[in-house]
Amino acid sequence: MAKLLEGKPVAEKIKEELKKQVSAMPKPPVLASILVGDNAGAQAYVKSQKKTAEGLGIVYQLHSLGNETDEKSLIDFVNKLNADNSVNGIIIQMPLPAAIDYKNISRHISPGKDIEGMNPQNFGRIVFGQAQILPCTAAAVMELLKESGVDLYGKEVVVVGHSEIVGKPVTLLLLDKFATVTVCHIGTSKAGKLEEHVKKAEVLIVAVGRAGLIKGEWVKVGAIVIDVGINRVAERIVGDVEFEAAEKRASFITPVPGGVGPLTVTMLMRNLVEATKAQL
Repeated sequence: MAKLLEGKPVAEKIKEELKKQVSAMPKPPVLASILVGDNAGAQAYVKSQKKTAEGLGIVYQLHSLGNETDEKSLIDFVNKLNADNSVNGIIIQMPLPAAIDYKNISRHISPGKDIEGMNPQNFGRIVFGQAQILPCTAAAVMELLKESGVDLYGKEVVVVGHSEIVGKPVTLLLLDKFATVTVCHIGTSKAGKLEEHVKKAEVLIVAVGRAGLIKGEWVKVGAIVIDVGINRVAERIVGDVEFEAAEKRASFITPVPGGVGPLTVTMLMRNLVEATKAQL
């Protein structure tokens, strides 16, 4: 039976260290959060961010913009925050209205204030192993792997999902640890080869957003399973991996909820503290 890799205890350890760093600063870091429209999920995430930030002594500024906000208006607002020396970090809450391209917006956030690590300049630094600011979910995955105690050197790692938020940055970070990385995606699935690849994984990271995509019996005995997926099925929140069957075969597995999720906001705050230190 697998040992659970829970995010909350890891997050608490990191938060204790962040509190010390914040209290040693000449003034508290200021995080500017931009919420466009009235999406309920985004509003819930904002509450969680605000609570975490204030618990660390960080100033959380919420800027709520209406549903009618267009891309140019949002870019203008971002530029205003870029120019405001009192603001140390900027985050754009997702989802954005359909007419706004997040990739274009992320290019306009100053690299020094981009605490999600999605500005192309920050993302590019991952390729060279020089990143100070990492995409938050990818950073949370790496923290949980560290917690498991696994030596990634030479390990067969399979990443399912190749998004900019998780799959691509995690792959680059794993390559930095000299893991042997296979990336699977919809093309792998359509070719009927997903099961074949998953069965080889000594470390399996899944971030697709499709409940039960990875069958429990595919999981290699003794594998470490990091399930990033969050899916609502009836009244339950489940991951992308069939948890009950996978738990019997894996050595470590993240629960959903309670695995990667609780760490993600903490990684955001760590990025803010790093950005503030660089600005100081």
